[in-house]
Amino acid sequence: MSPTVATPTDLQSLVENLPDLTPNDYTLIARAYQKAEIAHAGQTRKSGEPYFTHCVAVAGILADMKLDAEAISAALMHDIIEDTPVTLEDLEQEFGSVIAMLVDGVTKLKNLPLPTEKDNAGKKSSSVNRELEYIRKMLLTMGDDVRVVLIKLADRLHNMRTLGYMKPERQRVIARETLDIFTPLANRLGIWQIKWELEDLSLRYVEPEIYKSIASSIDERRTDRERYMAAIAETLRTELQRSGINATISSRPKHIYSIYKKMNRKDLPFEQIYDVRAVRVIVDNISQCYQTLGVVHNLWRPIPGEFDDYIAGPKDNFYQSLHTAVIDLNGKTVEVQIRTWEMHEHAEYGIAAHWRYKEGHSNQRDEQFEKRLNYLRRLMEFGAEVRDNTEVFMDTMRNEVFQDRVYVFTPKGDIVDLPNGSTPIDFAYHIHTDVGHRCRGAKVGGKWVGLDYQLKSGEQIEIITTNRGGPSMDWLNDDLGFTKTHRAREKIRHWFRKLNREKHILLGRETLERELRRIALLDKISFEAVAQLFDYMVLEDFLAQVGAGDINAAQIAHRALDDERQRQQKLEENTIKVRPRSTPLVEDKSNGVNVLGTGGLLTNIASCCHPVPGDPIVGYVTRGRGITIHHTECKNVTNLTDLERLIDVSWGNATEEQRYIVPIEVVAYDREALIRDVSTVIADEKINITDVRVTVRQDIATIRINLELSNYRQMTRILNKIGLIKSVTDVYRCASL
Repeated sequence: MSPTVATPTDLQSLVENLPDLTPNDYTLIARAYQKAEIAHAGQTRKSGEPYFTHCVAVAGILADMKLDAEAISAALMHDIIEDTPVTLEDLEQEFGSVIAMLVDGVTKLKNLPLPTEKDNAGKKSSSVNRELEYIRKMLLTMGDDVRVVLIKLADRLHNMRTLGYMKPERQRVIARETLDIFTPLANRLGIWQIKWELEDLSLRYVEPEIYKSIASSIDERRTDRERYMAAIAETLRTELQRSGINATISSRPKHIYSIYKKMNRKDLPFEQIYDVRAVRVIVDNISQCYQTLGVVHNLWRPIPGEFDDYIAGPKDNFYQSLHTAVIDLNGKTVEVQIRTWEMHEHAEYGIAAHWRYKEGHSNQRDEQFEKRLNYLRRLMEFGAEVRDNTEVFMDTMRNEVFQDRVYVFTPKGDIVDLPNGSTPIDFAYHIHTDVGHRCRGAKVGGKWVGLDYQLKSGEQIEIITTNRGGPSMDWLNDDLGFTKTHRAREKIRHWFRKLNREKHILLGRETLERELRRIALLDKISFEAVAQLFDYMVLEDFLAQVGAGDINAAQIAHRALDDERQRQQKLEENTIKVRPRSTPLVEDKSNGVNVLGTGGLLTNIASCCHPVPGDPIVGYVTRGRGITIHHTECKNVTNLTDLERLIDVSWGNATEEQRYIVPIEVVAYDREALIRDVSTVIADEKINITDVRVTVRQDIATIRINLELSNYRQMTRILNKIGLIKSVTDVYRCASL
């Protein structure tokens, strides 16, 4: 639960938490206070309170964080440009360019596109994109001054504290938006104090019943738990004093949202969430942290696998601490955090700690601040040619900043923080660009894994490299799942860009030809036509982009297949005279095909051309065997003279259970276990094989396989994966066996 917050009510209570204010700083805050109070006179909030109380409360949150006078002054006036006659020029003339810039930056962040209730329920991509575009604005604003975002976070925190005055539907929308946007941002900035309170306040409105249940469960046992934790703290304090360690020990509250997430993640009731009992130990230096850890483990039995050293290996947001879990003499589990005062300050206030009023602003602190800013800038690393590409930015933010993270270890025990779903290749490029380029294999926990293996938290990764060579173009293919992070993909593209143009064109031509053959379009669409699908008028320019990795095989397949479908539809309209559609199409559930006329008609997929959903199709009325569904370019259809027996059909809403026979041909150098490797890849994709025929001539094996597939995408994915098998030179869709 959020604590009882003492909101400042006047200038004196606002600055009382800033004892180190200079006279000039006090005067600056007082002038801003007076300016905002006069400007907002007569304005009220939903609660009926004067609007100025919100401005003072936002400034009070920053004062509690001990931010500087400029930030607090800007917080007092953060709504003054938007809601009063005061202009930006007025502020700049009266308070200077820095404060005017801070206020203007917050004002520009006001136009947040709120998601609708439907967006929240269905998580439509349009809503997510609007939210991420807002985050883009925030990160770009941080390039000028991070304090703009700190003021915005404080503004959101006070609005959440007073959300009870809004209508219920607005409460849910704003709370969901807070969980989607502001709590991840506070986490990435390392401001734990704001993050956990925003999470708890949001849960109160997003899941009110769950919130009340957890809160009441915590309250029911509060007295017993506090008495128990006091005894734990006293025992530990006594042992630390015997070791000459002066420590501050406190119970660390387990926040409601944190409990809620753990209950969901582990599917446990509240009674089995044991780390509600937790203590935090703060000591003077790093050596005492490890001494304290030894004392804790001597006092109580440590739980295997529950120790994390974030001092030696800080998280990406620079969080540092020792975490351990022990079982005390009563058999109860207790979590213990151990950190120094400086680590504690950075854990609670994150990047805001740079502006805190505190004696001894050292060069070390400035270095830490620069590291944090560099970390934030890395989120914006897209290269000059794509810096304005919103789609690239959205993909990066969605996959890398606002998804769950995995924490894995290097062979030396260093912690690496990656997005959920990352692979060994992502890990390799995170370690070093050259390691990524030369990556040829990976071991997890000493066992070999594929380069598309999805890493899990706690695993130790070892990358196997080669002395020469570079990345594979297949690493950029979305269908193969080799890379997750934008960092890895951009490094791979950069490697291919460094090749000269002639090599790019040659590699691009090979890639284009191979992909068109795989999807059985090599003889149906020209290279120039494919280039035009990507808005390239000069073929060589397009091939160079393909060879450089900027356009991958999956994109080529999807564009070409879409174009082929459209072309076939037009061809069907112009060249195949089907019966006019005088009655509606009726779906045949067995094959997922819509047929002209009434229901109950038997349909069969033609064994000569094996069309699948997405292929242009036509029906042929047989004598006594219902309707046979053909590809519109099937020779048995184009050679027909009796066109009256053709009937209009289209693909219906095919389900995952429906399967269609697709023949493919694999060409490879013959070797031992070739058939096994091919069948293993097919089995891993959960695809059934209905027929296999193998011929070998002069050490070249040709394997023809009938697969049961459900859609085009499944076909392109399996073709791509078979193409990666050792000694396979080609794989493509073919005619019937």
